[in-house]
Amino acid sequence: MNEQLTGAQSLIRSLEHAGVDTVFGIPGGAILPAYDPLLDSQQIRHILVRHEQGAGHAAQGYAQATGRVGVCLATSGPGATNLVTPIADAYMDSVPIVAVTGQVSSAAIGTDAFQEADIRGITMPITKHSFLVTDPADIARTVAGAFYIASTGRPGPVLVDIAKDALQAMTTFDYPTQLSLPGYRPVTRPHSKQIRAAARLIAAAERPVLYVGGGVIKANASTELARLTDLTGIPVVTTLMARGALPDSHPQHLGMPGMHGSVAAVAALQRADLLIALGARFDDRVTGRLDTFAPGASVIHADIDPAEISKNRHADVPIVGDCREIITELIAAVETDQAAGQSGEHTAWSQWSRGLAERYPVGYDAPDDGSLAPQYVIERIAAAAGPEATYVAGVGQHQMWASQFVGYERPRAWLNSGGLGTMGYAVPAAMGAKVGTPDRVVWAIDGDGCFQMTNQELATCALENIPIKVAVINNSALGMVRQWQTLFYEGRYSHTDLHTSSASRRIPDFAKLAEAYGCVGLRCDKPDDVDAIIAEAMDVDDRPVVVDFGVHRDAMVWPMVAAGMSNDAIMIARDLAPAWDREEEQ
Repeated sequence: MNEQLTGAQSLIRSLEHAGVDTVFGIPGGAILPAYDPLLDSQQIRHILVRHEQGAGHAAQGYAQATGRVGVCLATSGPGATNLVTPIADAYMDSVPIVAVTGQVSSAAIGTDAFQEADIRGITMPITKHSFLVTDPADIARTVAGAFYIASTGRPGPVLVDIAKDALQAMTTFDYPTQLSLPGYRPVTRPHSKQIRAAARLIAAAERPVLYVGGGVIKANASTELARLTDLTGIPVVTTLMARGALPDSHPQHLGMPGMHGSVAAVAALQRADLLIALGARFDDRVTGRLDTFAPGASVIHADIDPAEISKNRHADVPIVGDCREIITELIAAVETDQAAGQSGEHTAWSQWSRGLAERYPVGYDAPDDGSLAPQYVIERIAAAAGPEATYVAGVGQHQMWASQFVGYERPRAWLNSGGLGTMGYAVPAAMGAKVGTPDRVVWAIDGDGCFQMTNQELATCALENIPIKVAVINNSALGMVRQWQTLFYEGRYSHTDLHTSSASRRIPDFAKLAEAYGCVGLRCDKPDDVDAIIAEAMDVDDRPVVVDFGVHRDAMVWPMVAAGMSNDAIMIARDLAPAWDREEEQ
């Protein structure tokens, strides 16, 4: 006999059936009916955040660190609209989350009722799918569908908006064991003809590059990628979202491409005669001026999302499917070709690429005034925490330094807001990552601008016993904007000074703020103190710790390709471009 439950009980029971163990949220009027049965759940831990944006980013961090679907909960109107930024962020970076929001009662929808917002309509362009549920009988089926859509194909966010009266009404609980979603049939198995065509191009290429995107991590295909890399001897670049997909220590890994990528990675792409793009989308931050990107290269483009293929760059061999399955079949095809004596010779190309990496390593100069270099801070955090830790960055200079000066040896060790570039991502995402992987050390590497947008979640971390560690790279400015003002606006620093680390006063004092939130607050301004302060932070494991690192304010991120410029114009310092010889014989 099917069980009779309220819609709210059906919602919580459905979340349990979906395997949910953690929900980040804040109650409010329209979602309040769901909070009553949530109190009785023996499976689901609810974490009361201090802002709905924090709930969304925490769900993202949980999902990115674990590979499972993250869940957040909010009420109608402003509660729901506060989730828009993390939903958009998850959409851009293909992060599987389910956002459940309360809605005003069915009869009031469309009347401009108190705390009403058409969140389904608002989020339609930034979700894989948005549901509005007004019938309690539809709740279980909708939740099951939401989790399936979020986690299959190209992962992404799904919104489930439920009217308050649907939560209050009685229904028969029936969680589906099978789903029928007409029109949603993601292709995971690649076409064998395309695989064979790709293998032929690889065998014929003289200067191929494996251009690896975040889709490889989403597909859990890092082991397969390493096998393909070793098999072919082809140089590899990993985008900002793919750091850790191949260990940084791998001899064929050239680093990150793009606007702030390594010289070797950028030069290899520009000179390549074949790009093997795996789970990458030819983002503008990688390509620079698109019509000058990799001008002599043919393209194999493999992606789970057919809409991405040839969207920005024409694919000579398009392959739709799951990256893990694609790489597995590509390995088999290449092995067959090699056994038949049909394999490319890439030794000289690899040596040239490797030599470029040695000539132009990503580095930095210590400030002349003896102040603290931000890059040094991040290097020392990485040395102390090691490759098994998880590193979460906000957006800006510190994000680029964290991608450059931490050695990533495993997938899901690096979390950041790549596509949307959301300031305030780091602290709540680190919170979610720590909840999902409690045995790992989690460092949020944040800027003083980003930190002030969501640091209220430190209170959540303190009260919920989530001992994240936060390094505030404090240059008292909106650093990346200031860098652009230095380079392109003649040093006219219009409204980028944050006054967070002046000698006379700090507004706010981050160490004191951390203490007020129930965390350990530390400060470091001198290079000689860095290791000791980091060690002190590492020793804290019973509550969050925040370290305010007062760093040199005019440190810049290098290398750099200015927005809208060709990657050929990459600079390793101001007015200094690397002179790799593009005409040099291999």
